[in-house]
Amino acid sequence: MSTPENQPDGVAFWFDPSCPFTWQTSRWLAEVAAARGMPVDWRVMSLVVLNGGGDVPGHPAEEVARGAVATRVFAAVRSAAGPEVLGRFYTEVGTRVHEQGADLGPDVFREALAAVGLPAELAEDDDAQQAAVEASHAESQQRVGAEAGSPITAFAGGPGFFGPIVTPAPTGDDALRLFDGLALVSAVPGFSELKGARGELP
Repeated sequence: MSTPENQPDGVAFWFDPSCPFTWQTSRWLAEVAAARGMPVDWRVMSLVVLNGGGDVPGHPAEEVARGAVATRVFAAVRSAAGPEVLGRFYTEVGTRVHEQGADLGPDVFREALAAVGLPAELAEDDDAQQAAVEASHAESQQRVGAEAGSPITAFAGGPGFFGPIVTPAPTGDDALRLFDGLALVSAVPGFSELKGARGELP
């Protein structure tokens, strides 16, 4: 499928690295970005922050705690190396956690850091990164204009939208068609929401 003339210059994508549905969406977006030669501004958001720092519905407390640490590690990676490397780090972490069943924790972080050429010290939980997580999360909510979960996608300088939630992630021409359709509807003033039943995770 050819690149449309009105393709956005880039996409901002806010994600919580603990969310398996977000991981599926990120694989779709990464494929589209590679096919179109389009940059993705990978950014962190937090389901823990979204829920006021408390429990995340449907997730055990230990899993929530690991997710909170992960967002701080991801914020540190973005601060140290920028959004492109953060995207590659997310690929390394997500492949291990969401596809191979590893725990979201320091061992995986250190392996992923080594794979993208960053120092292992970034795997250490740094409370000082919490402010960066909360600021990035707040920006994601401002782009949507209401409270929304992970992921949030925004085309160029336009508004942000929750999702898309795609399970399993489409590939090939299907991936490109979905992207082009979302880019079109996001440019329509007043458009706010499409929603259906979620598919099963692969």
